Amino acid sequence: MALERNTIPLEDWQPRTLLGRKVKGKEITTIDQILDAGEKILEPEIVDSLLPGLHVELLEVGQSKGKFGGGKGSIWKQTQKKTSEGNTITFAAFAVVGNKNGYLGIGYGAAKETVPAREKAIRKAKLNLIKIRRGCGAWACDCKQAHSLPFKVMGKSGSVRMTLIPAPRGTGLSVEKKCSRMISLAGIKDVYSKTQGSTATKINLFKACFEALKHLEHVKIQPAFITLSGLIEGSTS
Repeated sequence: MALERNTIPLEDWQPRTLLGRKVKGKEITTIDQILDAGEKILEPEIVDSLLPGLHVELLEVGQSKGKFGGGKGSIWKQTQKKTSEGNTITFAAFAVVGNKNGYLGIGYGAAKETVPAREKAIRKAKLNLIKIRRGCGAWACDCKQAHSLPFKVMGKSGSVRMTLIPAPRGTGLSVEKKCSRMISLAGIKDVYSKTQGSTATKINLFKACFEALKHLEHVKIQPAFITLSGLIEGSTS
């Protein structure tokens, strides 16, 4: 489910952290200055200020209930807890944010109502923003353009392991349907994948996919390989 990016009146924003005050005071003008320094983002308005054009999607993590909608995927994961006062219902949502040009974040939020759960998930996704390395690491392709991954990576969450493999141009996103929406928000157009474990647990599947993309940042790169693969980090412009 795609959502329009919320328009926040940033002129009314009162930063509560030093990093937020530097962003509003124009001492920091790009998101790369924060991510490269390893600073922790504690206010979503920082991302809204520095990264315009952010897209938000809610991935299906639950199942619809009822006679006609039962079994279908739903963006709300509904759970119940039995107490002395009756059943307490909790709704949870999984949000993905990205600009389709090298930046991606995920977040999981739960609340007693759907709207607070959605807003909590979106807020956490903005706070978990990372840069994505892209390139042309497929042996069958020598275009040196940032359409795929520069090398193979693996991510793990729970019992789920997901391996993302570079693919030649024109291959498309050969991954699980919902994970492809996450990968496309990162700006990747071609990739192969291999999964292991209980992939029916969608939250672990999404987290494993994100961990694989996050692992791209932790690999040391030789200067010669940067030229060979056309590797870039973050935005292309």
